[in-house]
Amino acid sequence: MCDYSLEFYATRQAQENEVYVTTRFPSGSMGFAAPGDCTTAVCVTYGTKMTLENLPPELQHELGIGPIESVVFARIEEGLHHDGVRFSNGRTVLLHRLGVGVLGSMVSDTALPERKEAKAEAPAEIKTERQIPVEPAE
Repeated sequence: MCDYSLEFYATRQAQENEVYVTTRFPSGSMGFAAPGDCTTAVCVTYGTKMTLENLPPELQHELGIGPIESVVFARIEEGLHHDGVRFSNGRTVLLHRLGVGVLGSMVSDTALPERKEAKAEAPAEIKTERQIPVEPAE
């Protein structure tokens, strides 16, 4: 995150143990910001493991996910926007599809396996691929 679409905003790197919220910046780009500071984009590196909370019910139903999910932040090579997330069930969506108000936090490498064990249907590994299937944007 924090590519050209957010270059006109103050930015800082994401840090473990902080909580961020999806925010629509004045340019129309969607990104993460610290709650209470919607003027600074928080940069997340592709491949970062995160936990998302407060996922919209309609997105949960459509993608077969729950209100809280483990994801990997991913770059999507199609269209105008490139930031996305890959859920443990393999579904990948643009950050824009999450909407405003989804909470996100980085997780350590030791925290993610515990989350997967608690959810029996999750795959043992999250595979990374060069071509990422994208859910249609709305």
